[in-house]
Amino acid sequence: MGKKRSGGGLTGPQQAAKFLGVSVLSGVVLAGIAIPGAGALGLAAKGTVEGFDEIPANLKTPPLSQRTTILDAEGGLIATVYSRDRQVVPLTAISPYMQKAIVAIEDSRFYEHGAVDLKGILRAVNRNAQEGGAAQGASTLTQQYVKNVFVEEAGDDETKVREAQEKSLGRKIRELKYSIQVEEELGKKKILENYLNITYFGQQAYGIESAAQRYFSKPAKDLTLDESALLAGLVQSPSRYDPVNDAQEAMKRRNIVLQRMADVKDISQAEADAAKAQPVQLKVTRPKNGCITAVKGAGFFCDYVRNSFLTDAVFGKTREERAKLWNQGGLTIRTTLDPQSQEATNASIKDHVYQEDSIATAMTMVQPGTGRVLAMGQSKPYGFGKNETQINYSVDKRMGGSNFGFQVGSTFKPFIAAAALEQGTPATKVYSAPNKMEYPSPIARCDGTQYQNSKRKPETAENETEDEFGPYALRTAMEKSINTYFVQMIHDVGLCPVTEMTQKLGVIPASGVKLPESPSIALGSAELSPLTMANAYATFANRGVYCTPVAIESITDGHGKALSVPKSKCERAMSETTADTINTLLRGVVDSGTGERAGLTDRDSAGKTGTTDSRHNAWFVGYTPNLSGAVWVGSGGAKKISMERITIGGQYYPKVFGGGLPGPIWKDAVTDALSGREAPSFSSVHIAEPATPSGGGRPTNPSPNKPVKPGKPGGDVKPGGRPGGATNAGTTSGTTGGVTGGATGGTGGNPFPGFTVEPGLIGGRDTQ
Repeated sequence: MGKKRSGGGLTGPQQAAKFLGVSVLSGVVLAGIAIPGAGALGLAAKGTVEGFDEIPANLKTPPLSQRTTILDAEGGLIATVYSRDRQVVPLTAISPYMQKAIVAIEDSRFYEHGAVDLKGILRAVNRNAQEGGAAQGASTLTQQYVKNVFVEEAGDDETKVREAQEKSLGRKIRELKYSIQVEEELGKKKILENYLNITYFGQQAYGIESAAQRYFSKPAKDLTLDESALLAGLVQSPSRYDPVNDAQEAMKRRNIVLQRMADVKDISQAEADAAKAQPVQLKVTRPKNGCITAVKGAGFFCDYVRNSFLTDAVFGKTREERAKLWNQGGLTIRTTLDPQSQEATNASIKDHVYQEDSIATAMTMVQPGTGRVLAMGQSKPYGFGKNETQINYSVDKRMGGSNFGFQVGSTFKPFIAAAALEQGTPATKVYSAPNKMEYPSPIARCDGTQYQNSKRKPETAENETEDEFGPYALRTAMEKSINTYFVQMIHDVGLCPVTEMTQKLGVIPASGVKLPESPSIALGSAELSPLTMANAYATFANRGVYCTPVAIESITDGHGKALSVPKSKCERAMSETTADTINTLLRGVVDSGTGERAGLTDRDSAGKTGTTDSRHNAWFVGYTPNLSGAVWVGSGGAKKISMERITIGGQYYPKVFGGGLPGPIWKDAVTDALSGREAPSFSSVHIAEPATPSGGGRPTNPSPNKPVKPGKPGGDVKPGGRPGGATNAGTTSGTTGGVTGGATGGTGGNPFPGFTVEPGLIGGRDTQ
């Protein structure tokens, strides 16, 4: 016959073994605090003692994670973000009721024992040995604090969190030794303060201040007796006693705490009974974490700030180091966001594109000369609901943007012109610019290889309408966004100078891959982001000096110490003359070209339109001397939507093109963003008119739809030859600042007088 099982099914030997394990633990505790008699309690595990001695003597307590505050450039609140919602407060800012309640229910002998409650251990050993389980714990408030430190240090690493919470003898021994150190170094009041600031109270609230705000919408110093008892009762099991989800269970637990407070003489029985009679009355502030809390429509800018922090080596050599600092929180981050510009951006977007539209828009503004990101908005708000998204359409993939970016169409053409001017191409350059042509080849790439147009199915480029064929000079070609002109220009300039120019301008595809070296980039086949485009165009406004974008102005930590922040790096990308020439060319676009509806009336402005094949994307990128902005309109998802016969923002569009919708969005936003601010002028250059050829008749390309074979790509028109009929707006008026044309009315700026088209906007495939 076997022995009768007792104590919950444990045999006698099993009970003895369990008791021995706890006895060894007790002996280790006694040895650690130098109390004689350890052997009498069964300290027989020599290896355990040696392991105890090998534990480092100093507990490295990580700073408690706290909320981080993100501010705009004027100090206004943008968002409050945190990995753990916590506000650290001193003991003097915590209600005395709360202090007494937590001690009474968690460790009523806290002020009487040392790091370890020997009586509590012996009581637990006896009870657990009798019941054959862990029916009663013996952790002091100090030990609980130490355990929470380990959990805090583990952060979001689930494996480390489990290790910090595991019920093992080894963890308990380590916890005990550190508790001894903490008691010696901190003292009771500081331990209690730290404990109340580190403990989890449920509902995403860490620390008593956040808990008081979460459940009662008041600071911890104002907690009443019954409120304090309820929060103290949560610590044992925040989910079980959650008053939001189960008020009755929470009340039962609260009343246990109140009675315990009366039993240990912290309050009278009458006070306890009166508090027990109170119903659970909550005033809950719902937890909202992260950039979804952002105001001023700045959720995506907030997310950009976060990604800027996590990707910049200024904040740590590795992403892990940077994430640890971010998650630790307690930071006050002042950003570059300009409230006036942000409000203007949001208002213009809302006026032109609705949240529920199938088409989306995004706009980013930057400051030339500093790289400061001033505004960032889009029609699909930051969030998880219907017609909301967490994809930031304004930035690259690594910064939280689209996986694919958006083809930029003809807004790429100024980069080609800048590369050509830097190579010595005159601003008066004329190309034949036929209506349609095959891409010329071969063209050398930077790596020494050659682009070759396919012989079986050669790639072709064509202008928007059949009556668009040259010859054209650069100014007119830019104003009217003539595709074949820039294809011929890129053949003459070469792919490598264009690639090098875009690199200097920070023009990197949103996917992070290398910009393709193909003549098709002349028509904007590259997929880029609004921030990339706005910042590249800011270089023109800054007379050729490119500055990397920055979103963070300053950071202070929880102690008010200033941290280093990334600075914009500015380098010359092109000569002042080249930049000034581009400014002159792009002023013509908004004065009398495809971007006329974006032109500002009270200050200098310049820009370029862009519309891609099938009208999947439409752009306007423009700037003044003190602000640059890019507007994209298109489908934000993987499914591409053609913007023809479509209603956007309550307005019907037969065709959407860069000058027709993105242009007005840009104009309205920039007008309000710069309202009341200085209006500096561009440094412009005079572009002399090319000599006008003699003769008359129709254009030299009698079959405009027939592709022109590559060879000499167009060639220059020389004096004495007949240019044909350039489809130029002959009534273009001159502009201020020395822009070509000078004369008001007449043919100012038309290098080929005698042939005109109706001025206005031309819808375009890769032309606007």
